Formats: sequence, structure tokens, C-alpha cells
Amino acid sequence: MDFSLSPQMEELLPQVREFINSKVIPLEMPVKKKGFRASLPELNAIRAEVKKRGWWTPQMHKEHGGLGLSLVDHGLLSVELGRCSLGHYSFNCQAPDAGNMEILALFGSDAQKEKYLHPMVRGEIRSCFAMTEPEHAGSNPVWMSTTAVKDGDDYVINGHKWYTSSADGANFTIVMAVTDPNQQQHFRASMIIVPLDNPGYKFVRNISVMGDTGDDWASHAEVRFENCRVPQSNLLGGEGMGFAIAQERLGPGRIHHCMRWLGICERSFEIMCEYAAKREVAPGVALGTRQMVQQSIADSRAEIDAAKWMVLHAAWAIEKFGQKEARDEVSCIKFFVAGVLQRVVDRAIQTLGGLGVSDDTPLSYYYRHERPARIYDGPDEVHKQSVAKRILKRYGISISK
Repeated sequence: MDFSLSPQMEELLPQVREFINSKVIPLEMPVKKKGFRASLPELNAIRAEVKKRGWWTPQMHKEHGGLGLSLVDHGLLSVELGRCSLGHYSFNCQAPDAGNMEILALFGSDAQKEKYLHPMVRGEIRSCFAMTEPEHAGSNPVWMSTTAVKDGDDYVINGHKWYTSSADGANFTIVMAVTDPNQQQHFRASMIIVPLDNPGYKFVRNISVMGDTGDDWASHAEVRFENCRVPQSNLLGGEGMGFAIAQERLGPGRIHHCMRWLGICERSFEIMCEYAAKREVAPGVALGTRQMVQQSIADSRAEIDAAKWMVLHAAWAIEKFGQKEARDEVSCIKFFVAGVLQRVVDRAIQTLGGLGVSDDTPLSYYYRHERPARIYDGPDEVHKQSVAKRILKRYGISISK
């Protein structure tokens, strides 16, 4: 494994860091105060400049209009973008659109790519992903009640979803629905494209998360499908492939999430260190002279670095061996990096004291909005259990449940 930077990344990463620092981070506070939708003119101006600089949609292959970075290189870029809550959106590699682009590129028909993928890559439309249901445990992705029943040339979809992130203002969703309840559990569900102007689609609300409802892209919705009729040509891949497609989506997606979390860690670390160096606890005595603060800084640096190399190794393993062979690495980074994120943000808040829990820095925002990192895309407990089962199987112990 050679994680030395390519000439392209040696040139790109410092430029992106300077751009994020000078252009995007200054927008954070105004966007939070004004709201996301009301800030779209300013955000669109930033996105136009990113396009002009040739950095647009870095995760997509060049044939689809992207920058064509490898998973490892995009991971490195994601750290820089993750230092700002608007970073990934500014570069058009934000969730859930990034995952939906990958699904459409891999499994979409030519007509689906023309109608949905290409406008999304150009930044003209947004999407969402409807999988999680309030009535069922999100830790069991094959258990769901949403159905898609064939009727003539159509599917008729009925179901209830929530945490359909960024549904507010999106143009279409990819919904996971049971198409054959009699199939083996991993082949019951399919993924189907639903335009959100469909009369059978009902937007219920944006869910308040830790006191913040959000709006537009920066939101998480509850939605319903009530006799929602779409043509069978909106099926992605083959019928019954929903779970397999979801796994294809979640592997690279977890790399993207983890590297974004590391960007948040780096930003929180910078804020903590700058404050410790400048804040005085007595005349002429900096907060950073206190051993407890020094321990927080040292522990954070070690954990961030360890997490970074784990994620890069997982990305390398996916590219070299494929997602199935890299399952252990991906599961490990999901719970390990999420834990590092929580600890680093908490230490930074503790170091800043009252300032840390205020909204005068991004730390309180991170604390509220990144706590779900240990829940979505599989909770910590499920990933730990999965890794342990696979390891124990190599030692002769087979655990079915």
C-alpha cells in the first residue's frame, strides 16, 4: 500500500483547503441564520465557481461529467470538504445525491441516466433516498412494509418512510419497496424511481433533529406513498435487486461519510487548539498549559490520525479486492470513526466551555447533527456484531442470529 499523494492531489488539496477557508466557511453562520433555501443564491454562486475551477462532482467518472477521482483520492478530498458543513454541497458530492448518482451510473438505463443522472451531475436537480421506515428497526434493512404492486405497465407503491434526507425541494426519490414478499428475504425488495411531483407522493414534514428542523437540502423528511403509480420502466436494475444495490451504494458511501467526519474532526481540533493557545485562565497563563487540555489535544490527534489511515486502507481494499472482501474494513471504520468524531467534538466543546455550547462556533452544530453518525448506515452495534461474527467464523464458530 502506497498512500503517497499523486501529483494531482498534491496540487488540488491545498487549493481546495484555501477555497474552503476563504469562500465557503464564511457562509456557514449566515446560512444557519437565514436558512438554507434563502441562501441558495449565495450557495449557487459558490457552486458556479467550483465548476469554473474544474472541481465539480469529484467522485463521478469523467464519462459522467465528474472529476473522476479514485475512492482513495476522493476520500482525501472529503477531509478538506468536511471541514465545512457546506463543503460537499458546494462541490456537488453531498449525500444523498452522491449515492444516488452512483446507483444510477451503475444500474440505471440509458433513459434513466438521461432524465435523472445527467441533470443531477450538472447540479440542476436534487434527489433523496427513501428506505428507512418508522415502523421497523433500521438495523434490519430487509424488513419493511412499503410495497410496489404491478398493475398493468405500472407499479403502485404504498408505504411510509422517514429520514428521507433532503426530500424538501428534491425532484425525485429512489424508494426501496417490496415487490415480491414470497421471495427469500434479500430478494424481496426493489429500488424504484419516483418523481416527487407524483400525486401519490405525500411530503409529511421535516423532522426536528435535536431541535433543528432545517429546510431544503439540510433536512430530514417523513414521507408517504399512497397509491403512488409509476411506470415499471422506473425500476432500477432488476426486480428483487434492492438489497444488493443498497449494499453497492453503502460501501463507498461509508468511505465518504467517514472522510467527511474526519474533516469535522480536523476543524474541531483546530478550534480547540487555537482556543487553548489564546485563552487565558489567569493573566499570562494560557489554557493550553493545563495538562488535562494537553491530554485532550494529544488523544484527539492520535485518534484522528489512526482513523484516517483506517479509512484510507478500507478505500484501498475496496478498490483492490471489491466491497465483499473489504466488509470487515468497512464495518470497522463505520463504528470506529463515528466514535472518534463524537469524542473529538466533545473534547473541543469541553475545552471551549461556555463558548463551545453556544452557536458562536460550529461545535454545537456538529454535536447535534453528527450524533446520528453512530446510527445511520447501520448502528455501531450491528457493525460490531457483523465483524465479530465473521471473525469468529474463521475460528470455527458459526452464529446465525
